[in-house]
Amino acid sequence: MYQNGHHLTYCTNIHPGESWDATFKNLQNFIPGIKNKLSKDKPFGIGLRSSHEASLELSKPKRLSAFKKWLDENDCYVFTFNGFPYGGFHRQVVKDEVHQPDWTTPERLAYTSRLFNILADLIPEGMDGGISTSPLSYRHWHQGAEKLEEAIKKSTLNLAVIAEQLFLIKQKTGKLLHLDIEPEPDGILENSQEVIAYFKNYLIPIGSHFLNEKLGLTSKEAEKVLKDHIRICYDVCHFAVVFEKPADVFKAFESEGIQIGKIQISAALKVQIPKDQENRVELQEILSSFAESTYLHQVVGNNPNGQLASYKDLPEAILGLEESTQEEWRIHFHVPVFLSDYGKISSTQQDILEVLKYIGKKKVCNHLEVETYTWEVLPEGINLDLESSIVRELQWVIENS
Repeated sequence: MYQNGHHLTYCTNIHPGESWDATFKNLQNFIPGIKNKLSKDKPFGIGLRSSHEASLELSKPKRLSAFKKWLDENDCYVFTFNGFPYGGFHRQVVKDEVHQPDWTTPERLAYTSRLFNILADLIPEGMDGGISTSPLSYRHWHQGAEKLEEAIKKSTLNLAVIAEQLFLIKQKTGKLLHLDIEPEPDGILENSQEVIAYFKNYLIPIGSHFLNEKLGLTSKEAEKVLKDHIRICYDVCHFAVVFEKPADVFKAFESEGIQIGKIQISAALKVQIPKDQENRVELQEILSSFAESTYLHQVVGNNPNGQLASYKDLPEAILGLEESTQEEWRIHFHVPVFLSDYGKISSTQQDILEVLKYIGKKKVCNHLEVETYTWEVLPEGINLDLESSIVRELQWVIENS
């Protein structure tokens, strides 16, 4: 649906299912009811998550044609994909495997290329389309500067191939598509400084050389192609976890000519660390209810001197809580955006409000996507009826825009 100059939706990675049949069934079960409550007389946009397995099926002409027919009949359209999780994402251990295969591999390249071919067919005329993706790889898989450098360079060459594909699609169809890199804690790219350095030191020089050889573009032309088609997915939860302020990030990217392709509206957990041990023990018990086994819940702590300390996962952080010198923790756990606190812990909802206020005055992208995918693993009392929760989240965004 179109809201204050933005296409607003929720990400269907909230629904379990890896095959196209399961994916389509979820769309048929949920989308009409949600649309009826939020966008009854206007088209409803879908933020589609299609796994590798589902994308192989959806790319078949008959399947794609049937889906397009269903979209038309239900007054819906697809404007963005979540292309981050390649394989299983629900009811199994995901953790760091969410990055597999990463951007160093031909599998990630082929999957993303296939998604773009599907999106090029689905996207309505006059609308840009984007696909969010992994921040190159999970940094802890590449130990040492040399291995990390190799992973970045391999990833960049694959991104350049995607940029070429999207450039040629635009030349042929006029449709503007972009790959939206999604920084997150412990990704190779996890904050704005790393994104800017990556564009300057890798994407632009390596990508420009590739596009010059393949398409004969000048350095200036190649840089424009890369910045038009390789953008950033600003996940509010992720940037909040690394203690970055939305306005600072938006201004930094704008000054470098780095575009945001999509904003994922999401909230992290926020915890003030008590000084006395009794309250810390109580906090350990509370946080243990969030330390589930499906997803990675990276933790970043803020020390009194402003230095940040990172933990790979919440259980590791909990073990060190009694001795911690940090004042506040931010935890990568996509909690409902319409709640600001959970008793003695709270969320980074304020960051979402700051984003909505900023983009209400200065537009930074066309796509907004609510991404709360953890309903099945939330502690008892927070996990609500799914359709009602989706509607409530989107309504909250509308009311605060």
